[in-house]
Amino acid sequence: MNRSKPMAENARKIRHIRLLLGFFVAALVASGLTAFPLVWETRLLAAWFGEGTHTAIMFPKLAWWLSHVREGLDASYGSYPFLAYGTDWLAFAHLIIAVVFWGPIKAPVKNIWVVEFGMIACVAVVPLALICGMIRGIPLYWRLIDCSFGFFGLIPLFIVWRMIRGIAAEERKS
Repeated sequence: MNRSKPMAENARKIRHIRLLLGFFVAALVASGLTAFPLVWETRLLAAWFGEGTHTAIMFPKLAWWLSHVREGLDASYGSYPFLAYGTDWLAFAHLIIAVVFWGPIKAPVKNIWVVEFGMIACVAVVPLALICGMIRGIPLYWRLIDCSFGFFGLIPLFIVWRMIRGIAAEERKS
């Protein structure tokens, strides 16, 4: 039996897995890093898209929301800068979760549980965003944007999960 063909196919799958997980890790790191400078970011977004901009004409609710969030962060962090510590921990969590994904990048079959954990987390984003967002007064369109992070994160992880299972099945055959 020619075992070189399945081995070559598994090597191709592993390269693809590493590429998709590298993208996922980069997205987690970027998401984490953007949680640190929230005041600066919201000022920038409000200047670009908030009330008084051309975007406000087409999307007045979005413009109002961005301006409202900017005002809230300016007031909160101006008087109570320790509140930013909560988003520092959010950023830290994203970075640490990204580190965990180095396991399946190095050894996909052995560390499939990390991919499964990531898939569970992506699915869990949806009820968290919908329920807690509603309780906190976050507009529905913004909660749906938050839900999209879980949905779009799930896609590469599901592809990776299926490829890892295929490699594991091939390894069991040989």
